[in-house]
Amino acid sequence: MNARLLLATALTSVGANKLRASLTLLGIVIGVSSVIAMMAVGRGAQVSVTARISDLGTELITVRPGADALRFAFFGGGGNSDVLSLEDAFALRDDVFTPDVKLVAPENSFSGSASVGSENTFVNGLGVTAEYLESRNLTIVWGRNISNVDVENISLVAVLGSETSETLYGQRNPVGSKIKISGREFTVIGVIESQQGTISNPDSSIFVPITTAHYRMNNGKGRVASISVSSISVLASSEATVDDARLDISTVLRLRHELGEDDDDDFQIITQQDTIETLEGTEGTFVILLGAIAGISLLVGGIGVMNIMLVSVTERTREIGIRRAVGAKRRDILLQFVTEAVLMTFAGGILGVMLGWAIAYFGNGATVDGDIIETVIETHIAVIALCVSVAVGLFFGIYPAVRAASLNPIEALRHE
Repeated sequence: MNARLLLATALTSVGANKLRASLTLLGIVIGVSSVIAMMAVGRGAQVSVTARISDLGTELITVRPGADALRFAFFGGGGNSDVLSLEDAFALRDDVFTPDVKLVAPENSFSGSASVGSENTFVNGLGVTAEYLESRNLTIVWGRNISNVDVENISLVAVLGSETSETLYGQRNPVGSKIKISGREFTVIGVIESQQGTISNPDSSIFVPITTAHYRMNNGKGRVASISVSSISVLASSEATVDDARLDISTVLRLRHELGEDDDDDFQIITQQDTIETLEGTEGTFVILLGAIAGISLLVGGIGVMNIMLVSVTERTREIGIRRAVGAKRRDILLQFVTEAVLMTFAGGILGVMLGWAIAYFGNGATVDGDIIETVIETHIAVIALCVSVAVGLFFGIYPAVRAASLNPIEALRHE
């Protein structure tokens, strides 16, 4: 049986039961379109997160306490580890020992309620220095930034994130007004431009001088230089000097912490590239998981194809007997039923690719609960999904085809 006759016979057989064939196609269409749409969403999230990290600047280096120190800080009842101090940050500004460092911005954290009149909200606050906004590529939209004078004087001043400002003041300019943070009265000196859509979004935060956070909000004591910090943001002089700056930072901190040659670092140094690679790995796993979940529906569609083909073999037993009686070989019967199964899954795959592509295309930019969904349509995913759909038809069509080809011609002719 030549290929043209085989295809024509398969089309005639599939077309004889249009409703049943359509329902079988629907399972494949849903499976393929789900794979494409969910992979597009997952890939879009991966690209979006990577872009947001890159927006912070490739020169950014973050220094944090080591994992053991962080565990002790949080489970021991303190919010900031004492591994890193303000004095460590000052040491990283040395032009001799850290020539590739452009800017250093230490920070420590606190939390509490913020209220203005009858309006109140819970905030995660940061104690920062004047360099913090530049290190994080943030912009003041109203008022001014925290200054070095504010840090030295332990001033009760605050800069608000855009969301915090809107929650407490609406659309009014809050600069110069009073705000209570955990019962202490602060003066608002600035508001940061909205960073919606960026990673580590500061919109719901409040920023105060790092000394104020330590002595007033966390009830700390001791010298200014000994103030513990939760992290230190460092800007390398250029993207090309990030690795050199990282090495300089490690050397200075190991010397300051008196770590021996065999001692592990009690701090972590994380570059933007490290963060991107970590998140890409996590997002990659997430994308695979989405694809696997969507693939289950494709598997279910394949089982539907097998079921329909088995029913078709039963209904067409007498037809198979007649074909065998007039000279058709077992191979011809086998190829006919495999072709019918592959034809249905291929057609379903084509429709599924079109539907999945449409969902991903029109879903790009949609907003769900305030979050913007981004999708990235990749041609190779569509090709793989289509190939898998054909493979599903081949796999689940073989058993019914073998069963049909194995029928005894005489018994088949007797079948009613």
